[in-house]
Amino acid sequence: QVQLVESGGGLVQAGGSLRLSCVASGRANGMLAMGWFRQAPGKEREFVAVIRWSGGSTFYQDSVKGRFTISRDNAKNTMYLQMNSLNPEDTAVYYCVAHRPGTVGSWSDPYEYDYWGQGTQVTVSS
Repeated sequence: QVQLVESGGGLVQAGGSLRLSCVASGRANGMLAMGWFRQAPGKEREFVAVIRWSGGSTFYQDSVKGRFTISRDNAKNTMYLQMNSLNPEDTAVYYCVAHRPGTVGSWSDPYEYDYWGQGTQVTVSS
């Protein structure tokens, strides 16, 4: 079993920055990939970004490209999401996710992921 704990959310003004962290514990070694989803009030859960644990290749949702950067520290079993140039449309609960080794259909499909954190709230004021 793998446990995921997010931190770093908060309230920020438009144009500001935040860095989210996700610490993986338990049987975290050997995950294929980890990533972030978000869910705004009244909307469906939405893919944000993903990073392969080995090799570090990344994939982003178009709306965050150039503003968000996903990274990981293998030694600390920790993943990060640096968010810059935030706007009110980025307001959501952000969830850390992890994918066990195996085939992947689509990185942006929430049902691909085996483990989810509890989420951290990000609020961007205009």
